[in-house]
Amino acid sequence: MTDMTEDQRVRAEAAAFRRLIQHLQERKDVQNIDLMNLGGFCRNCLANWYREAAENDGQLLTKDDAREAIYGMPYETWKDLYQKEASDDQKASFSNQAAHK
Repeated sequence: MTDMTEDQRVRAEAAAFRRLIQHLQERKDVQNIDLMNLGGFCRNCLANWYREAAENDGQLLTKDDAREAIYGMPYETWKDLYQKEASDDQKASFSNQAAHK
C-alpha cells in the first residue's frame, strides 16, 4: 500500500463506501438478486455490515435504520417502488451459488 496514514486510509475507505452507496441508490434498476448472483452480496448485506460496524463502535442501530441508510429510503418503500420478481434464470443462478457455499 502507499504511505497513507491510518487516518487517511480510513477517510479514503469511508469516501469509497459512501460513493458505493450513492451509486447503488442511483442504480435502482440493479436488483439485489443481480448483486448476489454476480458479487455474492447485496444491499441488505451492506446494511448488515454497516449495522455491525456501528455496533462495534458502540452505536446501536436498528436493522431498519441500517437499511434506510443503504437504500436511501425505508426498505419497504424501496421494495414497493423498485423490487421486481426474480426471473427463473436469476433464481436458478442464486440456487446454484448457494449450493456451492
